[in-house]
Amino acid sequence: MLAISLLVLLHEGGHFFFSKLFGVRVEKFYLFFDWKFSLFKFKPKNSDTEYGIGWIPLGGYCKIAGMIDESFDTEQMKQPVQDYEFRAKPSWQRLLIMIGGVLVNFLLALFIYAQILFWWGDTYIPVKDMTLGMKFNEEAKSYGFRDGDILVGTDTKTFKDFSADLYRDISEAHRVDIIRDGKPMSITLPGDLNLLGMLKADPAFVRPLMPAQVDSILPGTPAEKIGLKKGDRILALNGAPVDSYNEFVDQLGRRQDLHATATTSADSLKARTVVIAYGNDAKVDTTEVVLTPELKLGFTIKALADIYKPTTVEYGFFESIPAGIKYGWHVLASYVDDMKYVFSAEGAKSLGGFGAIGSLFPPMWDWYMFWKMTAFLSIILAFMNILPIPALDGGHVLFLLYEMITRRKPSENFMIKAEYVGFGILILLMVVANLNDILRWLGYL
Repeated sequence: MLAISLLVLLHEGGHFFFSKLFGVRVEKFYLFFDWKFSLFKFKPKNSDTEYGIGWIPLGGYCKIAGMIDESFDTEQMKQPVQDYEFRAKPSWQRLLIMIGGVLVNFLLALFIYAQILFWWGDTYIPVKDMTLGMKFNEEAKSYGFRDGDILVGTDTKTFKDFSADLYRDISEAHRVDIIRDGKPMSITLPGDLNLLGMLKADPAFVRPLMPAQVDSILPGTPAEKIGLKKGDRILALNGAPVDSYNEFVDQLGRRQDLHATATTSADSLKARTVVIAYGNDAKVDTTEVVLTPELKLGFTIKALADIYKPTTVEYGFFESIPAGIKYGWHVLASYVDDMKYVFSAEGAKSLGGFGAIGSLFPPMWDWYMFWKMTAFLSIILAFMNILPIPALDGGHVLFLLYEMITRRKPSENFMIKAEYVGFGILILLMVVANLNDILRWLGYL
């Protein structure tokens, strides 16, 4: 809520700034929508603008005099044109007013990214340093990958860290360079793998291979009851060998399907009952154990940063500015490139609303992640608002460009109808996105 509120205020502030710069009256400046009533409002003395906070937390708005917008104030448009109105200004001024919000959001994202690099630097674990290699799913293995392969790069670039960029690079690669059993080699790929499919696959297309070695035991769990200790390794589950923590999780995932179809308590107990082989170099034990209702044994393993030494690249203040711009531009380019998946069936299912946005943030307060996610949302807000959809800034920009090229204004009747259509599209998208959140929460997606 804090991140979105900040972005909405600054976005509307962009429209407000250019409106005031060109002498256009701003009648309302609101965080959230105030349909029927507002939570708070005030109007400074000798000011034309009412400031307030609405009760519907779906964004905000800046009501500009003489403009057809989401307020649908058609009565004002029937009055004679006043020199302080939006419609009275030259098209280039109206264009700057309309792109003001997007401009602020984009510049804000670049500024935040630069400051993140200045204050925290860029900390990551180089993929080539992950000497235990990767764990691959069956699709990846069909292309020639093997568990334990160390990823190096593609025919166009060297892998940096394990992130969505690595998936994107693999999806577009015609050749992936790896190290297998200490020897460099290459794997040929088609160059057009489905990125969304790779990211959504379960198990994932590729993951860092994590040892199935216990680091800590959670109190009161099945792991504590069977005497599992720090340093023990999980060797087998129901007789099937476990070569990594990844494999252990995958096998438990397959039991999740059995547990989900259980109709009686006896069936549920049967699904939760497994035989675990575990131990160390000195001793190996095999025992039957009942997992938690969430199918957990109750132990943790070392984090990736505890297995491999992270690399940190530090930036001075002036170095951080071009680095932040480069990083922000890369984020925008990647996001735009991924938009093509929205128009597929799987892509539509991947749309998310407020729940999906909330899940981007960690459960505990973290300034680094707060600012990083705020910058990312600012990029998204800038891009989504510039789309040529009526009711969005991009729709107004489209009609203004039409006017500047043809020297003809679209009729007010057309603009009103377009605003209704655009608003309907936005409501539909919002319903679909938040419905997806609910279906994911219920386990149907």
